[in-house]
Amino acid sequence: MRVALLIPAYNAAGTITRVIQGALRFMGREDIIVIDDGSRDETGAKAGALGVTVLFHKMNRGKGAALRTGFEMVTARNYDGTILMDADGQHEVRFLSGFLARAENRQEGLIVGTRMKRVGQMPWIRQLTNRLTSAVVSALAGQRIPDSQSGYRFIHSDVLRRLRLTTSRYDTESEMLIQAGRMGYRIGSLPISSIYGEERSAIRPGRDTLRFIRLVLKMVLLS
Repeated sequence: MRVALLIPAYNAAGTITRVIQGALRFMGREDIIVIDDGSRDETGAKAGALGVTVLFHKMNRGKGAALRTGFEMVTARNYDGTILMDADGQHEVRFLSGFLARAENRQEGLIVGTRMKRVGQMPWIRQLTNRLTSAVVSALAGQRIPDSQSGYRFIHSDVLRRLRLTTSRYDTESEMLIQAGRMGYRIGSLPISSIYGEERSAIRPGRDTLRFIRLVLKMVLLS
């Protein structure tokens, strides 16, 4: 099975080299794709120096838009599946082996890394919001998804080709789960842990909460 690794990145010059070097223990250089989403630092240059594919947005368009750009290349290259991984170093590369092993199971259209059994140093407010939003996404998708906000996930290409994503920010991660669940694909979970350091979250609580609510209302109307 040919699996690509997509890493959407925005101003991640301080972590992108470490993330890619760690991923190279599990993935081929030719299978790693970084999407530099309009970074104002050396993110793209540092990724390119390691010999991986780098796609550039001229301006910041949002994580969802970066993923959609990556999905276009994955589809064009005829990969069998794709692992999504963040560039800020919170996703431990050692779990790539677990995703790759589970990818062989064709009964699961998506596999989402769940942090809720290993919350560790996850801020309590993030634990609360993750549980609330996961409950909503689970209801709309028609199956239980313990950690719908986790960006660390695997998606089979047959699912990817059927998605019709309309969002461009963090709500894209919820939209793909809801669409896949409604199409009847099984969404599995893989226990993971995350590393929380001094980095600031790129999530904007006000705007991104409103985007999530708007997505939920749209999906309710479409149900």
